[in-house]
Amino acid sequence: MARVGIVMGSDSDMPIMAKAADVLTELGVDFEMTIISAHREPDEFFQYARTAEERGYKVIIAGAGKAAHLPGMCAAIFPMPVIGIPMKTSDLGGVDSLYSIVQMPSGIPVATVAINGAQNAGILAAKILAVSDPDLLARLKDYSEKLKKQVVKKAEKLDEIGYQAYLKQM
Repeated sequence: MARVGIVMGSDSDMPIMAKAADVLTELGVDFEMTIISAHREPDEFFQYARTAEERGYKVIIAGAGKAAHLPGMCAAIFPMPVIGIPMKTSDLGGVDSLYSIVQMPSGIPVATVAINGAQNAGILAAKILAVSDPDLLARLKDYSEKLKKQVVKKAEKLDEIGYQAYLKQM
């Protein structure tokens, strides 16, 4: 049973939202992903949000651009955590999406990551679930250690070849 729902308002969001799916897959967290427009398919959206808990979701990750109502509407209906991913837009660079998601009224919180920050949304969803899942917590600790080792390796390479040679390899 999927513990995380990943929802986006358009398939144009897929390249970003896939980063949340990738990290959840790496951490062994079951998820379901779908495309639903809160504006163009209100009945389908309400059905999705109303039935998410009974389908086993513990967290919803919702990505949206422009008016970005999808995360907030999920949070208004779904009783557990919702993580919003503001999408970069061509009009305002994603600031419109960010403001729409973080400016929720009192009582309807949406955890919000950076514009196009789907990887962090996946990690945050896993951390929320890890509160009651020791195995997932161990995998998260391993994941963090892997990230640390990647940085150490890059620093060692920089020390070895110098910054100009390092820049040329980037």
